[in-house]
Amino acid sequence: MKDKRILFVSSEVVPYLPETELSSTAFNVAKNAHSKGVQTRIFMPRFGVINERRHQLHEVIRLSGMNLVVNDMDMPLIIKVASIPKERMQVYFIDNEEYFKRKAVSSDEDGDLFEDNDERAIFFAKGVVETVKKLNWAPDIIHVHGWMASLLPLYLKEFYKEEPLFTESKIVTSLYNNPFEGTLDEGLENKVKFDKISDAKTAILKTPSFTNILKSAIDNSDAIIHGSETISEELSSFLDEKEIPVLAYQSEDLKESYLNFYTDLISEK
Repeated sequence: MKDKRILFVSSEVVPYLPETELSSTAFNVAKNAHSKGVQTRIFMPRFGVINERRHQLHEVIRLSGMNLVVNDMDMPLIIKVASIPKERMQVYFIDNEEYFKRKAVSSDEDGDLFEDNDERAIFFAKGVVETVKKLNWAPDIIHVHGWMASLLPLYLKEFYKEEPLFTESKIVTSLYNNPFEGTLDEGLENKVKFDKISDAKTAILKTPSFTNILKSAIDNSDAIIHGSETISEELSSFLDEKEIPVLAYQSEDLKESYLNFYTDLISEK
C-alpha cells in the first residue's frame, strides 16, 4: 500500500469531536495507513462545536471561494485545514456559515434533528469532491464513515461519474450502529433528483431514514466494512443480497485487516 492514496471522509474524527466508536475508528485507520507510507487525506464537516483556535484551523483561500448548488440555492464553500498533532496528517474541513456555524453537530438541545441535515449532507458530499478536484489528488480508495457522509457514494457514482479523477477509485463504506430516530427532511429525494440523479437511484431516499441512507451508500459502494460489532437486521439482510466484498467487524488487529482489505480491492482493478 505504500504510496497509494486513501481519502478518508468521516462525519466524526477525534480529536476534533468527542471519542466515539466512529470518530476513533476513522482516526486510527487513517493514522495507521499514514504510518505505513500511504498518502492520506481526511475530510470532515467543520461543525461549530469544533474549537478552531485550540485545533489551529485556518482557511485555505486557494481552495475556498466557489459556490455549491444545493436544491437550486448557491451556498458558499469554505475550506479549512489543520494538522493532527504528532501525526503530520492533514484534515480538511468543509464549512459553510448557513450549515455548520451552529454550536451542535446534528441535533438541537432538545435532541431533535436539524431540519436541514439533508442539505448539509448533500453540501458535504459535493464539497469533498470539489475540493479533491481542486487538489488534483486522485485517490485509490475512498473510505466513508458516518451517515452524514453517506451520500458521497451516490454522488460519486452518479453526479460525478464523468469525473476522470475518480475513475479508478474504489469506494468503501463502514457501517456503524449509531442510528438517529425518525427521518431527515422528506424533500431529500427531490433535492437529490435536482442534481439529475435518476429515479431508480433516488427511490430508496423517499423515506430518508438512517437505514435507507446507508442502503443507498451500500448500493453505490465497491466494498463494505462492519465498523460496529452489530448492525440492524434490516441492513444486514440488505447487505447479504449484494455481491460485493465485505469485511467483518474487527475487534483486534483492526489496522492491518483494513490495510489488507484495501490492498485486495486495489488489486481487483
